[in-house]
Amino acid sequence: MLPPSAGQCYQGVMNPSTIRIASYNLQKCVGLDLRRRPERSLTVIGQLGAQVVALQEADRRLAPRRAALPHEMAEAEGWQVVEFGQPGGSLGWHGNAMLLRNGPQVIETQHIELPGLEPRGAVRADLATDIGRLRVVGLHLGLVRRYRLLQVAAIIRALRRLDPCPTVLAGDFNDWGSGAALDATAQGVEFIATRPSFPTFRPVARLDRLAISPDLVALDAGVHLQRPARVASDHLPVWADLGTRRE
Repeated sequence: MLPPSAGQCYQGVMNPSTIRIASYNLQKCVGLDLRRRPERSLTVIGQLGAQVVALQEADRRLAPRRAALPHEMAEAEGWQVVEFGQPGGSLGWHGNAMLLRNGPQVIETQHIELPGLEPRGAVRADLATDIGRLRVVGLHLGLVRRYRLLQVAAIIRALRRLDPCPTVLAGDFNDWGSGAALDATAQGVEFIATRPSFPTFRPVARLDRLAISPDLVALDAGVHLQRPARVASDHLPVWADLGTRRE
């Protein structure tokens, strides 16, 4: 696991540019007060200071799964909603969505089908950023350990079919354990060490995680605790400041 330490020495020359990536499970914008308040969720997202935010549970549960966080509200706050081609008013695909602000531009996108009893999927966006081309995969894995590992393996296989690119996996991995099994399965990326993010009222589990390829480094990382994050969802957002490593 990679420690989020800005003081660590790294081999190679660091690119001085950085980008902040965040991940947030919105719980369909329903807070611990049982009120659906997308404007409150947007307040939390805005506080993160991130250029790229991967979202989970961004759509309502039942078909046609319209966006719990409306497009127009996000756009009014200056966010670009990455289009993943899901019809019916969804913000993304399988509840996964991605928001951009302050620089990143979309090069291409992809759906990644995931195995399992529950309907699950991941989204991939290749972006032009200040640190160069960056591949971000937003995901929300299943509740059953066996299927979680199969889903991680499916994502890694999908990425290996593509040209190499600095890569970030960002999402709700739904893993309550030490993460050792995820580490062993997620070949080619390493998880950034962050504090527990779930549940918000007393975080004990590191369900929400970020993992990066070896050509990226985590200069800083954390869990967002500022109000109203502790009420807006049952998950706290996680974030990392990333740079590239040049040999």
